[in-house]
Amino acid sequence: MFRIGFGIDVHRLVAGRPLMLGGVEVPHEKGLLGHSDADVLIHAICDALLGAAALGDIGKHFPDTAGEYAGIDSKILLRRTTDLLHQSGYDVVNIDATISAQRPKLSPFIPKMRSVLASLIDIPVDYVSVKATTTEHLGFEGREEGITAHAVALIQPHKVG
Repeated sequence: MFRIGFGIDVHRLVAGRPLMLGGVEVPHEKGLLGHSDADVLIHAICDALLGAAALGDIGKHFPDTAGEYAGIDSKILLRRTTDLLHQSGYDVVNIDATISAQRPKLSPFIPKMRSVLASLIDIPVDYVSVKATTTEHLGFEGREEGITAHAVALIQPHKVG
């Protein structure tokens, strides 16, 4: 039986941090503030995967109160999330995600994000969709105060045979 999960993450943009999105460093004068590297795209995908398997959320498995996760590369969190799914008897079918940011322009980086994410999740790159949009200068994303990512994940029990 297929299962679907939804994830969302939001982080504030600040000076002096690298901007990590989908496991890719995107050149920008600001980066995302967070306990880890604050990769909103990966965090939203982790929540979507965990939600699909009814395993809780990213904060349950990787709490921001735990020192071991301070500054951690979110690619590690996604790999561990995928491992948790496999241990629970599930395989990832596909991912569909959207990043909402006024700037920088993300389309040049999306192919690399898709490739990195597919490799971490261990699915074909054409099963990973990443899109970017602006909010037409509306809201905190439009004012360039932060970035939001939404993700949907489809999983299924391990195939037998």
